[in-house]
Amino acid sequence: MTETLANTELISVPEIVATDEDVIAYLRYSHKIAEYAVLAEHNAFILNICQQFGLTVTDEELQTAGDAFRLEHKLLGVSETLAWLQQQRITVDDWSRGIRLEILTKKLKEYLFGDAVDGHYLSNRQNYQRVALSQILVSDLTEAKKVTYAIQESNESFCALALEYSKGKQSKQNGGFVGVRFLSELMPEIAQAISQAKEGDAIGPIHTKLGYHILRIEKCFPAEFSESREQVLESLFQDWLQANTTSG
Repeated sequence: MTETLANTELISVPEIVATDEDVIAYLRYSHKIAEYAVLAEHNAFILNICQQFGLTVTDEELQTAGDAFRLEHKLLGVSETLAWLQQQRITVDDWSRGIRLEILTKKLKEYLFGDAVDGHYLSNRQNYQRVALSQILVSDLTEAKKVTYAIQESNESFCALALEYSKGKQSKQNGGFVGVRFLSELMPEIAQAISQAKEGDAIGPIHTKLGYHILRIEKCFPAEFSESREQVLESLFQDWLQANTTSG
């Protein structure tokens, strides 16, 4: 046994670098290619529509956006930028095309829905209320009821229960806290359940396709148009994109 282990330690394993073809093959046999194919089709559709509408990106706009990207990612010099590109396994042209697509997407959103944002916001203001939310996600109803009782009747620590019971990776790691969310970003069942809740309320269990959710409202933020405009614009754009790219 000792000799076998010693021989194993002497084996030299060459560095293996996956090719683009290997990556595509992985997406196929891991059943993920359809998900990324949809995103690629959305990008192609956006570029086509922008061309039809005559929306373009100037060199100055591309330079400004590139500078902002480097600043955000702390790529302050050429060496840092080149090292990041190598790590991401992309070329400068790949990076530039991605930034160009982001700029065109923003322009298309404004072109299509910039004038409709105000009216949509006023008609759907409740959806753009924000809440700081904590969650415990479990898969079993009996367990969900047990956790809910512990919170509502026994006044046990939500954080401790999240660490012990939650199956959601983010909520388990953060003691239940999942961040600040617009109601429009949440699953419909959850948004409806918490729309009339108050700060400190514990709600649940709520059943969705993910399991059973026990929620606590940490803080409610009143809807403010200045903070919600981008979310409204994104919501309108995504609805339009889905309607125009869904096959069948």
